[in-house]
Amino acid sequence: MTHIDAGAELDPVHPVPLPASAAGLTSGEVAERVDRGEVNDVPVRSSRSVLDIVRANVFTRFNAIIGVLWVIMLIVAPIQDSLFGFVILANTGIGIVQEWRAKKTLDSLALIGEVRPTVRRDGTAAGISTSELVLDDVIEIGPGDKAVVDGVCVEADGLEIDESLLTGEADPVVKRPGDQVMSGSFVVAGGGAFRATKVGREAYAAQLAEEASRFTLVQSELRSGISTILKYVTWMMVPTAIGLIISQLVVKDNDLKDSIARTVGGIVPMVPEGLVLLTSVAFAIGVVRLGRRQCLVQELPAIEGLARVDTVCLDKTGTLTEGGMDVTELRVLNGGGGPEPERDESYVRRVLGALGQADPRPNTSLKAIIDAYPGGDGDGDGGGWRRTAALPFSSARKYSGASFEETAGGAARTWLLGAPDVLLAEDDPALAETGRLNEQGLRVLLLARAAGPLDDAGVAEGARPIALVVLEQRLRPDAADTLRYFADQDVRAKVISGDNAVSVGAVAGKLGLSGDAVDARRLPADREAMAEALDAGTVFGRVTPQQKREMVGALQSRGHTVAMTGDGVNDVLALKDADIGVAMGSGSEATRAVAQIVLLNNSFATLPSVVAEGRRVIGNITRVATLFLVKTVYSVLLAVLVVCWRVEYPFLPRHLTLLSTLTIGVPAFFLALAPNRERAQPHFVKRVMRYAIPGGAVAAVATFVTYLAAGNHYSGAGALDAETSAATLTLFLISMWVLAIVARPYTWWRIALVAAMGLAFLVVLAVPWLQDFFALKLVGTTMPWIAVGIAAVAAAALELLWRWVGRRFPVGP
Repeated sequence: MTHIDAGAELDPVHPVPLPASAAGLTSGEVAERVDRGEVNDVPVRSSRSVLDIVRANVFTRFNAIIGVLWVIMLIVAPIQDSLFGFVILANTGIGIVQEWRAKKTLDSLALIGEVRPTVRRDGTAAGISTSELVLDDVIEIGPGDKAVVDGVCVEADGLEIDESLLTGEADPVVKRPGDQVMSGSFVVAGGGAFRATKVGREAYAAQLAEEASRFTLVQSELRSGISTILKYVTWMMVPTAIGLIISQLVVKDNDLKDSIARTVGGIVPMVPEGLVLLTSVAFAIGVVRLGRRQCLVQELPAIEGLARVDTVCLDKTGTLTEGGMDVTELRVLNGGGGPEPERDESYVRRVLGALGQADPRPNTSLKAIIDAYPGGDGDGDGGGWRRTAALPFSSARKYSGASFEETAGGAARTWLLGAPDVLLAEDDPALAETGRLNEQGLRVLLLARAAGPLDDAGVAEGARPIALVVLEQRLRPDAADTLRYFADQDVRAKVISGDNAVSVGAVAGKLGLSGDAVDARRLPADREAMAEALDAGTVFGRVTPQQKREMVGALQSRGHTVAMTGDGVNDVLALKDADIGVAMGSGSEATRAVAQIVLLNNSFATLPSVVAEGRRVIGNITRVATLFLVKTVYSVLLAVLVVCWRVEYPFLPRHLTLLSTLTIGVPAFFLALAPNRERAQPHFVKRVMRYAIPGGAVAAVATFVTYLAAGNHYSGAGALDAETSAATLTLFLISMWVLAIVARPYTWWRIALVAAMGLAFLVVLAVPWLQDFFALKLVGTTMPWIAVGIAAVAAAALELLWRWVGRRFPVGP
């Protein structure tokens, strides 16, 4: 709360007189500081650099393994056996290109939503980029603004700053000239200005930026699950590869080059090298797709996270309703008991106009009042009154206020404007009329005359009601459809708002949300009891910013994955604590800074697109992970069987390159990017491995049986090639059956995809030069048909086994 000298000359832009020290730097002083390097030059990155993208895609553990094996094969074997290396190069290139496209999208969207603090220079205030700030700049701040550098307060007009994200202290801190302002804190009420004392890497904001890069791969079940799988794969690969090397080079005493080729042929397919690539590509393409819808994904796993959400907490204002409001009615309360002028509507209009003119940073409600009563009585001069004290609006107290001298040297009158149920006693007759208006979904503010001064903590006590200001909120035309979508997807919506509970309930009812509205002031403080109340209710009003945070925590304590949407400064704490925070692009700077997803077009209807992208990524990566890991399992088991039976490894690298390309590589790419509306389920590793292990085991056993049978059937020169061809046929057919199962439910393009892969293999078998290139030639008719028969039996066993596993070992949500 700020007092103003009645004789001070007020700037029309800055109601607080500007001391010379707060006027800001001159262009010359800015240039001097730039020359000295005293610039806030810490880059705010919205994505990884190109170098980081290349490094992440090229320098991987499995690329190193494959690279070494590739070099060996280029030395000792024909080029056909080195094809796997070229495939890895192509995959890595695709990954780099897709992430680069995602980077460009992120960078362009981040530029749109870039924070531009208002700085005073050369006697004027203008917005500049954060990287252009210099030491000693005077930066203006208002509700919702975040301090981007450290500084010291030079002006305070009822300035209250929330430092809870830094200190953990829940209560806002009142700032006065001379107080420290910490970067990373944000304004919850009032306004003012501060002088930058630390910029660049010295400021706390720099540490925050380094710790929270927008492209950070934070909590993601997909990525952590894949990392777990790759860790176990590595453990299996090492002893198996050593045994295979000894078996092929020592035990069989084969030709050195042929032994090396078959050893490499056994090791390469153990590496699920494309799985990480496809996960990155799926995420990156998701970013690009959402970018086209003006949706900025500040952390990639947010796409996945929102798909796993089962509860969405919605702030009414700015989310279900549009930001603007309209004054529809002014009701003067004759029972106010005040002097005669206070019962005159023109006088009340003048009071409201003066309140609007007095606040340099009006909220949405006050903006509507300013539009309706621009100058108190319509003359635009604010009624000619002089403001002597001000109390800015706060979400915690639910009202604002100001004192005015209506005549030169006259006594000041103090006015309050805020929530009727906060300013009035429970038995006040004005509340009955307010309740009837709230039931219609209208927002009602009370204009009251305070008996005491604004700096009195109990200023609202005993306030006389003067008039009700009725405002109509504009419902978002797409809100009802979006809420219906969430209901269809079994995602529960909870409306939590600071507005009157009855009014919030009426708005929610218009949008199809059922249930009685609950006044949050009556919610139990105990987390467990609060969680029960939240599970039972849908609409909650009169929620304080701290309560929003507690509500999110209470829902999470029940095992819910919670998303929070909002646009105001009162939503910041809840957005920060929610599993997924979604901010509107037009919202406050602080909300955009802590949210994982920013809807730059302010369209609530974009959320279903984000959910759909997340479900596409999760569902499709689960599908293709099964393909990759079936290959890994059968490769390891084949190597073990070869070592135990002390026979030549059945395949050369070219054979498995062909099989991997047709049954995994090409199909996986299409399946990973296809639409998928299946609800996201947890336990990624269990879901994948419960099918990959039996699938790989059946494929390995059936292929090895065919290989041994072919060894007994063929003899003489070229027998090994014939045995390999028969084993390849069996493994291909089983792998195709795995692909056919994974591709379910069938659509025309999935059927066409599976058929195209089968046709491609037939082409290889039918074209002579391709037969020679891949060393595949089926000899006779008996053994090939035996290979087909073994594959058919294995496919039937696999179908039955997977169905049994699904029933016997269900992985619930």
